[in-house]
Amino acid sequence: MKNNFISLRVRNIKPSPTMAVTSKARELKAKGNDIIGLGAGEPDFDTPNHIKRAAIKAIEDGKTKYTAVDGIPELKDAIINKFYKDNNLSYSRTEVSVGTGGKQILFNALQATINKGDEVIIPAPFWVSYPDMVILAEGIPKFIETKVENDFKISVDMLVKAITPKTKWIIINSPSNPTGSCYTKKELEEIGNYLKNFRDLYILSDDIYEKITYENFSFSAIAEVVPELKAKTLTVNGVSKAYSMTGWRIGYAGGPEDLIKAMAKIQSQSTSNPTSISQYAALEALSSSNDFLNINNSIFLKRRNLILDKINSIKGLKCNRPQGAFYIFPSCNDLIGLKTPSSKIIKNSSDFCEYLLEEAGVAVVPGIAFGMENFFRISYATSEKILMDACERIHTACKKLN
Repeated sequence: MKNNFISLRVRNIKPSPTMAVTSKARELKAKGNDIIGLGAGEPDFDTPNHIKRAAIKAIEDGKTKYTAVDGIPELKDAIINKFYKDNNLSYSRTEVSVGTGGKQILFNALQATINKGDEVIIPAPFWVSYPDMVILAEGIPKFIETKVENDFKISVDMLVKAITPKTKWIIINSPSNPTGSCYTKKELEEIGNYLKNFRDLYILSDDIYEKITYENFSFSAIAEVVPELKAKTLTVNGVSKAYSMTGWRIGYAGGPEDLIKAMAKIQSQSTSNPTSISQYAALEALSSSNDFLNINNSIFLKRRNLILDKINSIKGLKCNRPQGAFYIFPSCNDLIGLKTPSSKIIKNSSDFCEYLLEEAGVAVVPGIAFGMENFFRISYATSEKILMDACERIHTACKKLN
């Protein structure tokens, strides 16, 4: 096949690094290797039974046909109620989009709005798919490198230097993947009040981890904190993380009607409607009691505390205390330049993560995948027993570096 058969825009992007790490860990396990995978960004909890029963009932009731392209009316109404109850945001059905996961919602929004050369501001570290989605839309990712001492969060001063006449979007992800950092209401207010000054700049608020926060952290959405921004903010969410429904593939968003309509046009020519059964499962998730979230979050909190204590006790590693999501993002900077038992020099986070996989059988994701070198991401969405084992292996591996 000729080199120019595959489009340039596809050749300019890379496969998801987190998916690649998870896939490699599975391959090694299948070959009989003792591998602990801490790369996957999904809860290990099962989908709650009442949600599964709603899906089964939908099948039995014959809800197996095509639906409206961007979501059944009942699910849109549940989303509208969710936004009003949780975020004090009011939307109509024509201002709500439902897609096959939050990823499609983000993809559709960028495809619907970006013209060649438009810039999208992405704070680093970032979720791995943001830059490649922008590139596929022929936009230009513009990164703001945050600092660990500021808990990986942007400030108005950073935005002053980053925004140009070409800036179309700024992406805000709180709680963050990969750091677990959360913006306070005051921080969002300061950022939002500055962004009000730009008529043609839009905010993409990725709130997918909204319900996974700890120690009484109070989540706020930027369009809630600064209401003047609502008309140019796409507030993105989904059922994947909080409701342990990653495989069901339902994401949603509230935003300006013309944007929602454009996103539906793209979806009509790509996937068409999200799976009908998954929509009815999501309807149940958003409409029924979610008391189980407190139970799940208490388990996540114990795991976070466990792995933080263990990682921070390992010489050469150090990590901030995240207030949300189920990741930690430790620094391995103090180990850069050291040698492995086979005399290979650890030059960067990729080398370090490769060493952990080969020497300790622990799969984690290098920080460079998230746009920040000399860090790595650990997902603690697994049992305490597995986390303890993984930390012991990491500790042993790190002691062998010299």
